[in-house]
Amino acid sequence: MAGHSKWANIQHRKGRQDAKRGKIFTKLIKEITVAAKMGGGDPAMNPRLRLAIEKGKAESLPKDNIENAIKRGTGQLEGVNYEEARYEGYGIGGVAVMVDCLTDNKVRTVADVRHAFVKHGGNMGTDGCVAFQFKHCGQIILEPGASEDAVMEAALDAGAEDIIPNEDGSIEVLTSPDPKAFEAVKEALEKAGFKPAVAEITMRPEAETELAGDDAVKMQKILDALDSLDDVQDVYTNAVLPE
Repeated sequence: MAGHSKWANIQHRKGRQDAKRGKIFTKLIKEITVAAKMGGGDPAMNPRLRLAIEKGKAESLPKDNIENAIKRGTGQLEGVNYEEARYEGYGIGGVAVMVDCLTDNKVRTVADVRHAFVKHGGNMGTDGCVAFQFKHCGQIILEPGASEDAVMEAALDAGAEDIIPNEDGSIEVLTSPDPKAFEAVKEALEKAGFKPAVAEITMRPEAETELAGDDAVKMQKILDALDSLDDVQDVYTNAVLPE
């Protein structure tokens, strides 16, 4: 992975997300609704809901939107019934792509996802075709400059599964994907004075593939097309693209 900066890649990804703020609000509201439906409307008793609300607040999602999403999830307000769906496929050069959706119509969603792949040179695969290339985990990333020893002490004591120092100076902390376990590590790091730049439960690629030139441009088009779909919540890939 010569020349690949984990930190630069993360900043690039976050910049692209920030440019789509309206879409982010829609995704956050859906996640809060589904979390409340699955685990109840009390954040103290529902770790997934707690994380969804925290993420919403970090993106300045209005309080009314959060409260109404919870009420729709618990049935106090009428709303759409969303289902979770995951689709897998291949991008340029056979890189792996996973697409997580919340949808009220799986027939429509699978057609839209397949079209986004095919239109830009990728193809949709079968269930499980690329899942083995990713690890479902909590991921906390600290920007360059944090003390590795101090991070390790705080994170491991709180139950972190792995600490990965990157060549660019950033530090990655991996946890169980269980929201409660993830929260415990995140809170321990914050208590120790570390402010995570990224903190999420994600599908982390086990190995990455760098793309450049035309291949990178084509791959970005696939990712953008998938991400622009209303039913898509998250897109994961093992491709690394230039900033």
